[in-house]
Amino acid sequence: MSKPIFVLNGPNLSRLGAREPQIYGYETLEDIRQRCERRAASLGLVIEFRQSNHEGELVDWLNEAADGACAVVLNPAAYGHRSIALYDAIKAMDTPVVECHLSNPGAREAFRHVSMVSQAARGVVSGFGPMSYELALEAAAHLAGSAAKIAG
Repeated sequence: MSKPIFVLNGPNLSRLGAREPQIYGYETLEDIRQRCERRAASLGLVIEFRQSNHEGELVDWLNEAADGACAVVLNPAAYGHRSIALYDAIKAMDTPVVECHLSNPGAREAFRHVSMVSQAARGVVSGFGPMSYELALEAAAHLAGSAAKIAG
């Protein structure tokens, strides 16, 4: 696969390690980036790792991924629960998207139980802390390989 897997991170994830460590743990987003780079390398892939607190920028990156990535791992954070813009961006692309969360939203506050992104993504990995990203990368790589076989 010559195209990277985009690993996109939504609002407040830049505060990992300091923000509610009882929920999100003590690893920083930089620690997670390094985990993802190691896992991608072991799969023979490269990643494009990004974070934004701005919904429109995430939409722009999804639009870019439609042509420039073989797959996407998306941790939409709070935007996952209410963002029709992210839902629409994912629905408008053929590139597979795997939603990823450090915690298990279904085991948290009721407002977190519904995800707009889940309704558009090919799959969801949540509740495994930083390992969620590694598992999501494996799933994305599998989906990208399957997509390549179908297209080829």
